[in-house]
Amino acid sequence: MNAVHPAATTDPAPRRLWPVTGPPIATALHDSAANRRLEVLAAARLPAHALMQRAGASLARLALALAPHAAQVQVLAGPGNNGGDGFEAAAWLRRRGLAVQVWFLGDPARLPPDAAAARQRASDAGVPVAPWSAEAERATAGADPDQLIVDALLGRGLARPARGDIAAAIEAMGRSRAPVLAVDLPSGLPADTGSPPDAAPCTRAQATLALLSPAPGLFTGQGRDFAGEIWWDDLGVDLDGVAASVWLNDGALGAGAARRRHAQHKGSFGDVRVVGGAASMTGAALLAGRAALHAGAGRVYLHLLDRAAAHLDGTTPELMFGAALDAAALQQRCTVLAGCGGGPDVAAVLPELFEQAQRLVLDADALNALAADAVLQTALRCRATRGLPTLLTPHPLEAARLLDPSRPDVAALQADRLGAATRLAQQLQAVVLLKGSGTVIAAPGRPCWINPSGNAALAVPGSGDVLAGWLAGLWSAQAGLAEAPPCALDGALQAARQAVFRHGRLAERLSPAGHPLPARRLADAIAGPDAMRGLD
Repeated sequence: MNAVHPAATTDPAPRRLWPVTGPPIATALHDSAANRRLEVLAAARLPAHALMQRAGASLARLALALAPHAAQVQVLAGPGNNGGDGFEAAAWLRRRGLAVQVWFLGDPARLPPDAAAARQRASDAGVPVAPWSAEAERATAGADPDQLIVDALLGRGLARPARGDIAAAIEAMGRSRAPVLAVDLPSGLPADTGSPPDAAPCTRAQATLALLSPAPGLFTGQGRDFAGEIWWDDLGVDLDGVAASVWLNDGALGAGAARRRHAQHKGSFGDVRVVGGAASMTGAALLAGRAALHAGAGRVYLHLLDRAAAHLDGTTPELMFGAALDAAALQQRCTVLAGCGGGPDVAAVLPELFEQAQRLVLDADALNALAADAVLQTALRCRATRGLPTLLTPHPLEAARLLDPSRPDVAALQADRLGAATRLAQQLQAVVLLKGSGTVIAAPGRPCWINPSGNAALAVPGSGDVLAGWLAGLWSAQAGLAEAPPCALDGALQAARQAVFRHGRLAERLSPAGHPLPARRLADAIAGPDAMRGLD
């Protein structure tokens, strides 16, 4: 998908820009260290200043698309190469006849060579460049909706929380009514984690243009809230020269997409056994069972821990209610989902599940029981040595308990979601699906994936039960599809990627504005007319 770019032109080149959160593409993301290696490789292969000129042209093109009738464009240029991108864009826009003002926050004598050359080109194009001042702060904070502000302050150059004039400029943008377009990253957003420290200033942009390679922090933590609509231009650089640090999940497109054959029957797609639903919490198990059934499992059995509960779901009579699990049932080709509404009672059944279940999903109370018992954790790791895969679906608090049961620190986990998921997958030798904004999917010895789909509609009780049931159903159904991965761990990873992507995409379809979406409606919609069409 790399576009061809001229080294230098006199007008913004007709390059392609890709909305990263649009049609799904398995996109390579590079952390700060990997991005620096990419920049070095690109600079070695291109004429001097060419990479920054391409970046400026791309930024100008997106600015024109986002605000074609802007009365003025204010560019806030920082002291490094991010500021240089802003200078280049200002020159392009001025040549197009737009009113442009650059507010420069830096020392001209200390600009990097590329940025210094870009500043000179902006001056030569007639762009007024003035230092940051009280006047600049008033102009930025008072910008109207018919203007555009370009945040070219820090980008990936963030080394510590912004302070001084940079912090003042970020806060002025926050008071403005004008839309903000951020270059590479909203200033103040950490590139690798997407989690700025509490009270640290950070630009809240309406759109962000990622240049060269998108940063992982745009898609997890608080990245999506600060970045707005995310666009990407690879600047015509071959990114294969540096391995991706993380991948943006595309839902495992094409994986497990084979049609069901006419000669297949319900037994071809495996069984899902849901173990959970303690007293007063049977709804969680029912939601998970419905989702598993609708996602493609051949048969779904509910093993409720509340023995007094009714053994019929009137809205989904296809669900079957099983007695206590035994080895014979577990040794069949089935996927076991344990924990949904299980309460403390679920801990008693985990040892047998760890020993016997061929495919195991642990959610909710099963994860809390695991965190509290070192013997169970050892048993879980032993499953991996026997080739039995396990998939964990913690939310941040559950993950923090698993990492440190005595002192769970959710804030520390959220400050480095990728690192936390990676450590947890390695520690327990399981696939980990760390839920939240930018759900992280990690597996031992493999790069992480960040999921881009979903919205605030999923912030309701029961949506996690639906997700757990959905991935159990998909994982079970893989057994009957030609594309089922031969490696058990890869099968778990594929099911997790598919389920979390489709779960989020369906929520976007049912509630585009992010209004609360009842979990029951989400579960039922999995099997609705054309429900799966377009979820990829």
